[in-house]
Amino acid sequence: MSSKLFVGNLSFDTTENDLQDAFAAHGTVTETNLLMDRETGRPRGFGFITMSSAEEAQKAIEALNGSQLGGRALTVNVAKPREERGGGGGGRREFRVRGNGDRNRY
Repeated sequence: MSSKLFVGNLSFDTTENDLQDAFAAHGTVTETNLLMDRETGRPRGFGFITMSSAEEAQKAIEALNGSQLGGRALTVNVAKPREERGGGGGGRREFRVRGNGDRNRY
């Protein structure tokens, strides 16, 4: 089991310090990462916590999954590895311009 945890259903008022404090009661937190929206700068409602061992991570899951933080029931589970995204976006798309006689040919 990994020591990196996904934490979801966070209040938008939750800070990294809030997460750190909640998880520190169940072991040593080595990293806290609260994801922020690029456009608004506001939290996205989820983050990641890395505990110092898999055993501490399991204890944190058992203690905090479903518990309340900021008035919301947390979702805490083992973080899944990030999936590789295909492509790079920005690919060229082909569009056909329809003339008057082509209206019903799609």
